[in-house]
Amino acid sequence: MKDPQADPNPNPKPERKPAAQPSTPGSASKSSGAKGAENRATPSRSAGATPRTSTRKGSRLGGLKPAELFTNRELSLLEFNRRVLEQAKDPGTPLLERVRFLSICSTNLDEFFEIRVSGLKQQLQLGLDRPLGPDEAAPRELLGHISEAAHRLVEAQYAVLNGEILPSLAKEGILVLPRHSWSEPLAKWVRRFFLGEVAPVLTPVAIDPAHPFPRVLNKSLNFLVPLEGRDAFGREGGVVVVNVPRSLNRLIPVPSELGEGEHTFVLLSSVIHSQVGALFPGLEPTGCYQFRVTRNSDLWVDEEEAEDLLRALEGELPRRNYGDAVRLEVAGNCPADMAEFLLERLNLEAEDLYQVDGPVNLNRLQALLSHVDRPDLKFQSFTPGIPHVLQRSTDIFETLRAGDVLLHHPYESFAPVVEFLRQASVDPNVLAIKQTLYRAGEDSAVVDALAQAAVNGKDVTAVVELRARFDEEANIDHSQRLQEAGVHVVYGIVGHKTHAKLVLVVRREGKRLRRYVHLGTGNYHTGTARAYTDLGLLSSNADLGEDTHQLFAQLTGMGKVRRMRLLLHAPFTLHKSLIARVEREALEARAGRPAKVMAKMNSLTEPRIIRALYEASQAGVTVELLVRGACCLRPGVPGLSERIRVRSIIGRFLEHHRVYFFHAAGEEEVWGSSADFMSRNFFRRVEAAFPILDPKLKRRVISECFEVPLRDNTQSWKLLADGSYVRPSSKRAPRYSQLELLEKLSASTGD
Repeated sequence: MKDPQADPNPNPKPERKPAAQPSTPGSASKSSGAKGAENRATPSRSAGATPRTSTRKGSRLGGLKPAELFTNRELSLLEFNRRVLEQAKDPGTPLLERVRFLSICSTNLDEFFEIRVSGLKQQLQLGLDRPLGPDEAAPRELLGHISEAAHRLVEAQYAVLNGEILPSLAKEGILVLPRHSWSEPLAKWVRRFFLGEVAPVLTPVAIDPAHPFPRVLNKSLNFLVPLEGRDAFGREGGVVVVNVPRSLNRLIPVPSELGEGEHTFVLLSSVIHSQVGALFPGLEPTGCYQFRVTRNSDLWVDEEEAEDLLRALEGELPRRNYGDAVRLEVAGNCPADMAEFLLERLNLEAEDLYQVDGPVNLNRLQALLSHVDRPDLKFQSFTPGIPHVLQRSTDIFETLRAGDVLLHHPYESFAPVVEFLRQASVDPNVLAIKQTLYRAGEDSAVVDALAQAAVNGKDVTAVVELRARFDEEANIDHSQRLQEAGVHVVYGIVGHKTHAKLVLVVRREGKRLRRYVHLGTGNYHTGTARAYTDLGLLSSNADLGEDTHQLFAQLTGMGKVRRMRLLLHAPFTLHKSLIARVEREALEARAGRPAKVMAKMNSLTEPRIIRALYEASQAGVTVELLVRGACCLRPGVPGLSERIRVRSIIGRFLEHHRVYFFHAAGEEEVWGSSADFMSRNFFRRVEAAFPILDPKLKRRVISECFEVPLRDNTQSWKLLADGSYVRPSSKRAPRYSQLELLEKLSASTGD
């Protein structure tokens, strides 16, 4: 039986009459049959499988090779980091924020090697060099392209550091002094500092038959020191590795009387280099070369075999620091023979070597932002706004009974979400609270509220995603603390990460129970809510409450797929519902009626939805996409994607929300979601997309998430068909979307 959601009417009549549409949120009472068709539970063929799509007759898709249809995800990620680096180069960015963007580019590149490059290398180790990804790039060839692009990016990073940022900082009285510029008094102070604070925690390891090359920690600072002479045991000098503990600060403030500016610093690497001879009395160091190793950091746990996922992850976490090496960074003074020595010991190739003109970890320079109190060199501070409707009453449940509340972070405060949970935790009429936790941060007010609710006798359930990459340890800690407080902690579905952002509060009101929900596009993390753009919807809508209840029942229990009234959810209805909506916009366009798709997300890589967008463009649909990071779609290709425009906004805040818009024959469907347009989100994660039903809130989302960003001519980048990005030139007055929204929605800006 054909699914009417995936097979819309192919022959609409030309008169002004809407083509068959997916059921519109809120219209269930009008057409229960349409609603049932849309939400019929049909799981994907298999986890991670990408359903195939037919190619419409006359479409260009069938005649193009995969590499002509799609750009490569890994190379697109490197392009994203190039855009981040441009923020560090931009003289319009406050100086200390330029340091921050340089650090972000560096840490992003670390993660790229830890996860993306390591995955490709693993495939080669297993003998799998067959084409992968929608563009069908072979791993070995792709690694070569990655090496070329990454080397160019790293070279550009250090050019920005040495040619622009450090000289600009010096003009502002902020100096990071290299060894050759130290005065004699400063050199004496450095020696005392080294002997008192550094040398006692260093452990040099000689490389000899009794001491093989040490398995240095992932991304740690190390020195390779060749020595001459004989030691007390008569051993001939050789090569020693000095590992620097992470407990030591890499950026060291110099006493004001010894500095050359208002703020003077030396790098720990410079301190150790200058004093390394003190570690080897009687021997002569003939060199001192800092190096850093990046390792495979993807955790592997067989969930089906692990009887206790939490314990299995706890045991696996320490291995992250000792995975296979994937990259070697060495300082510019490292000679070729020493670099080759390290490559051999780490089982790496020449293309894995990155020789840099400066410290091997640029991220450490971000400490300048906390050490230097110069508000004039940072982004202007602001106070997030609180919607007026929440200011009129202290009872958040009373407010939500009157209507939905939309929060647009970070311009508007995350505090109402915490207050929603806090009030629920102490309200005697609240019976139960259920919440998903993907990333909550180490010191979480959200976790505090859930724990307090359990202590107060509420029935509290937390679906904690232990496998949230690089947050596993924090989530294990949260799980243990919540369990100790009496919270029911579950870990979701084996094989599917729980990525949906949901809170459900059940409250007794008179003779009935009422459900309240918070549905979000971002994590329940009070820290990132100040830096990431996201949407959150607070509501007492009965259908949203019932759907959220059904989704939690699916996560914590067992049974067939639940039918939803309003929500779309992965891995079941989300992908096919979005495809159906795109295809129905194409039907509208072919019938000569207005048709438009807009979507905002972090990444766009899933091939079937890209194909659907291509066919929609060929049918005459206007497609506006805001994709911050990786994008495999090629826009603006004649005959293929002429009506598709892709923009990427890189600014003060990380563009993080996922929002979808469909013209829908004038009804204008708007959805917030936890899901990017990626295979993992559609088929290997539990995700939720929620409709914005209130007309005023819908208008807000369209304006704030699409209209304002699409007018941005300052921080907006245009994606070209070849996968590169350019900043569109404009003779119009500058428009900066994040600043416009900050001025519109925040409570105040200023010091």
